[in-house]
Amino acid sequence: MAVSQLPQAQVMERIRKDLRCYVGAKMRLKTNLGRCKVVEREGVLEETHPNLFVVKVDEKRNRSRRVSYSYVDILTKTVELSHPQNGENLLPWLF
Repeated sequence: MAVSQLPQAQVMERIRKDLRCYVGAKMRLKTNLGRCKVVEREGVLEETHPNLFVVKVDEKRNRSRRVSYSYVDILTKTVELSHPQNGENLLPWLF
């Protein structure tokens, strides 16, 4: 069954479940900030919550910061998560 045919609640629950498997794993984030601004960073998935997930991203000068995203951001392709070495999408079933 295609993702577009599933109820949105089921899709969101599957995203949540799949991301729980990646807690503690390094990943690459590609974030669309609008107006042709796209930011790519690497970080570690720290936590998953019922409505959002938290990633600790590496910044310049050995600093890091925690950013949170909603699962809807993944669904709307505002945030794309991929493997840091080979670039494979972490949720290939979604696209």
